[in-house]
Amino acid sequence: MNAYEDIKKGERGAWISIFAYLILSAFKLICGYIFASSALTADGFNNLTDIVASVAVLIGLKISRKPPDSDHAYGHFRAETVAALIASFIMAVVGLQVLMEAVGSFFEGSKNTPDLWAAGVAGLCAIAMYGVYRYNVRLAKQINNRALMAAAKDNLSDAMVSVGAVIGIVGAQFGLPWLDTVAALAVGILICKTAWEIFRDSTHSLTDGFDEERLLDLRQTIAKTPGVEGIKDLKARIHGNHVLVDVVVEVDPQLSLIEGHQISDTIEERMMKYHNIINVHVHVEPRGMECGE
Repeated sequence: MNAYEDIKKGERGAWISIFAYLILSAFKLICGYIFASSALTADGFNNLTDIVASVAVLIGLKISRKPPDSDHAYGHFRAETVAALIASFIMAVVGLQVLMEAVGSFFEGSKNTPDLWAAGVAGLCAIAMYGVYRYNVRLAKQINNRALMAAAKDNLSDAMVSVGAVIGIVGAQFGLPWLDTVAALAVGILICKTAWEIFRDSTHSLTDGFDEERLLDLRQTIAKTPGVEGIKDLKARIHGNHVLVDVVVEVDPQLSLIEGHQISDTIEERMMKYHNIINVHVHVEPRGMECGE
């Protein structure tokens, strides 16, 4: 089944994030010690915590690949949305930590000036993590996977943290330590903003929220289906990486059962053709029939 194959592709992106964090965190911690850079060392520890977020995404993707069972008739696809929600919590913690450290460094006063090589290391790591971000965001869009998109945004936030470290280290070389604080504050706010966006989207999906404009597009497609004379009810919700649609349409009361069934098939075909939606439940009613009749 296509949905399960797409999720398996998403697991590859999560594994890439995990390996990247393992390598880069070790590299930053070692170089931070050698070049006496607290900013680089802190960035390395930050990457260690991000491994937890990537592992959470990986576990969520693996659970979502489980087939339907007796108490999950629709499958386990929403596990990936839960994984994205967990990733947003971890990102928020990292963002708040960056903000608190920035405020703390402002009151600490002068520090030892780190070696300029530390800035090069941080810049190289930022480029590497941005590459991981580009790979994961492209794959997430290709397979329409929320959990992997959350992991990709986490990758981007870590690239920005490294850029902040570069600014702070370079600023220290020129006697401008306040640059470190300004960069850290900007990065911390951006990370918290990204975490909020992932949290908002995830909770919206988990509470069966659905974009109103997109729902209107679905309604227009169904209304233009030959034989459909009215739409009594239309609902849609996100279930993992695909959409579930329930619609009640009105047709000519004189139509046969077979003709009504053909209209249902046409609606399903049009939803697949124009919106790439394969999970459509159509209920056909004769025009003018009231509920309870």
